[in-house]
Amino acid sequence: MKRTALALWAGMGLLSLNAYAAKTLTVCTENSPQGFDIAQYDAIVTMDASMEPLYNRLVEFERGTTKVVPGLADSWEISPDGLTYTFKLHKGVQFHSTDYFKPTRPMNADDVVFSFQRMIDPNHPWHKLAKAGFPYAESMEFSKLVKSVEKLDDYTVRVTLNRPEAPMIANLAMGFASIFSAEYAAQLLKDNRSEDLNSKPIGTGPFILKRYEKDAQVRYVAHPTYFRGRAKLDNLIFAITTDPIVRMQKLKANECQIALYPKPTEVPVLKEDPNLRVVSMNQLNISYLAFNVEHKPLNNKLVRQALSHAVDKQSYIKALFGVGNAIPAVNPFPPSMWGYNKSTKDYEYNPEKAKELLAKAGYPNGFDLTIWTRIGGASNLPNAKLAAEMVQADWKKIGVNATIQQLEWGEVLKRTRKGEHDTMFIGWTGDNGDPDNFMTPILSCQAAQSGDNRARWCNQEFDTLLDKAKATSNVKQRTQLYETAQKLFKDEAPWLTLVHPSVFVATRKNVSGYVMNPLGTNNYYKVTVQ
Repeated sequence: MKRTALALWAGMGLLSLNAYAAKTLTVCTENSPQGFDIAQYDAIVTMDASMEPLYNRLVEFERGTTKVVPGLADSWEISPDGLTYTFKLHKGVQFHSTDYFKPTRPMNADDVVFSFQRMIDPNHPWHKLAKAGFPYAESMEFSKLVKSVEKLDDYTVRVTLNRPEAPMIANLAMGFASIFSAEYAAQLLKDNRSEDLNSKPIGTGPFILKRYEKDAQVRYVAHPTYFRGRAKLDNLIFAITTDPIVRMQKLKANECQIALYPKPTEVPVLKEDPNLRVVSMNQLNISYLAFNVEHKPLNNKLVRQALSHAVDKQSYIKALFGVGNAIPAVNPFPPSMWGYNKSTKDYEYNPEKAKELLAKAGYPNGFDLTIWTRIGGASNLPNAKLAAEMVQADWKKIGVNATIQQLEWGEVLKRTRKGEHDTMFIGWTGDNGDPDNFMTPILSCQAAQSGDNRARWCNQEFDTLLDKAKATSNVKQRTQLYETAQKLFKDEAPWLTLVHPSVFVATRKNVSGYVMNPLGTNNYYKVTVQ
């Protein structure tokens, strides 16, 4: 009888432990976030760690789609002239309560005004406190676009623009437009602890940050009073693992239940494991090599065209992505998006043509340059070292000697934003499903100033086309303007467009509720582990 009772208690203990484990999800992620003040950053790894779990926006994208749905705003109205947007806020939204901040009120219009004003008003006390600036808002010239953000009452906000902006609502669903606590910011300013906004974040999102160890882990707990309902998970853990092979090893050992971005060439093996599931999606993305046009001889269009002709893109795709897992990139955004110019011709692999162009440009014997890339890999660059080595070998054949500079991803982003590189591998995943999002934030003259345009290419004709396209809601007119802009982009060749890759995520089979996102970020609010 005693032995039976002990066995029963042991079984109950095991069940209790299993119940606890069922509420904890560990995700093997590819890199450390840049920080947690998402308005200062735009890398997907940072969005995964901050935008998705910690914050909300006035409007948001329906999970797994590009459809805009209500967020912190229940509804909105747009004036006939497209200049005034009036948002009715959801009442009773609670900010995170932690050991370092206890909110005294729900989210209201003051928080919305604060969140936008600090980005667009250079005289705002928080504007200069952002060490990384506001690159997304700056690249999109938000300060010139937005005339005012006004509180009409506690739960009504009016945003007035200086000019019509067709993708405005979709833009407000992006990470940089997340809503922060004005009350918390005031407390930090009073206590001279402004840096805590980035390291000890307070938002309205489904999870609360508990601990961050750079290059090791990020730990969250469920926000108990989340306005959409408490998450199914008690704990969310990001295990930072830069090597994709190690990520998959941890997944197989059940050290994590979701592992991001396996190498495409490893996917067939993963699919054979009875404990695993592999999901994939053709996201709105591009992988490219940016040419820093401020560095000679990359300021010469003929040189950029020569370097584009010199890379064997088909061999590159086969080695890095395998068969059927990526398509060659021609334009700056994928062919699945509206506005894509199907008539654009790519630079075919032709080393002899490349040599001719170099000679014509005045470099018959080639030159030296650097290739910057990350350590490890990501969805758009599964093997960063191999990618750089393949391009290096191709350029060597035309007399161009490339030195590879491989650094931690955060360091790459910081230093290339300052323009230290000659060329760099980078990718982009659309944030809102609009073609403009692949051009204004990363190819405009303003983006060259903010540093997000890693080519630092500024073409006034290109910018004018983008401005005209954003000023009208007529899709046919916008398409014509974007098609012309793509033709100009291809001729100028500020990028070596590489691939539009399929993206893979591997999970344990006991994971449910995970949905891939065409916009590239990962949201774990509705995920659970059996």
